[in-house]
Amino acid sequence: MIRLILGVLIITAFIFLYYLMEDVRKVAKNGFGQEGSFVGLSVVGFITLFFDTLGIGSFAPATSMFKIFKLTDERTIPGTLNVSMTIPIILEALIFIRIIEVDIITLITMITASVFGAILGAGIVSKLNKKKVIFSMGMALLFVATLMVAGQLNILPVGGEAIGLRGGKLIFAVVANFILGALMTIGIGLYAPCMALVYALGMSPKVAFPIMMGSCAFLMPAASIKFIKEGAYDKKAAVAITLFGSIGVLIAAFIVKQMRLDLLKWVVIVVILYTSFIMFKSLKKYTTEIFEV
Repeated sequence: MIRLILGVLIITAFIFLYYLMEDVRKVAKNGFGQEGSFVGLSVVGFITLFFDTLGIGSFAPATSMFKIFKLTDERTIPGTLNVSMTIPIILEALIFIRIIEVDIITLITMITASVFGAILGAGIVSKLNKKKVIFSMGMALLFVATLMVAGQLNILPVGGEAIGLRGGKLIFAVVANFILGALMTIGIGLYAPCMALVYALGMSPKVAFPIMMGSCAFLMPAASIKFIKEGAYDKKAAVAITLFGSIGVLIAAFIVKQMRLDLLKWVVIVVILYTSFIMFKSLKKYTTEIFEV
């Protein structure tokens, strides 16, 4: 079954690459037309996808770098992020699903739930108060990070070494990942919440990597192809970040593989705290609105 998942991802990657290469080929002869530096975009791709592979996430850091260094038109940033990072994230999924042992039922059901969440839950989530949702997610992440720190300091025994779930825990995980997939449609990343979910349910932190990366790898290609068809992305950035972002993924992937579990837990804690901080920071201007009835 693992081979089937990997096979589907590889086919998906080739389909996506066909659309991307055909579109890039049309303009490559006359230059890309975008003003951003190819070297600068390559550096952004390498750095952000390196840390994405460690679970930090890439969209927010890349967006900041795009704006600070004026590497691309702000209007096309959403499409550029999706198109340029699709292949590196598929590569992440291919690597981690293969090298990290995870229960196949848990993996398939959670990935499937996130995909259906993004498809079916988008309409529901789009009607929610985004600021209240982000605030709630920030609080939840902060709570889980606190529990993880207590576990690391042997104050409170939490977490575990399990590679899969059954029964009520599996049902809870599937429902939760469905919600996380839906929340991606309003800009809430899946990585940190998925890490927190996996740890809170007693699984090994390593198991989060194939689950969260597999979820995103199956979610992104369809959206990216749509951006390609509409021409709503930076072609130069797509080429640079696809190439050098993939190199960053390959280097970082083997760091995660070889990292000691206790050290990995601290990395996960930092990622979750960082994401919680970013969520709260984004709501700084809307504090009073969050608590409105």
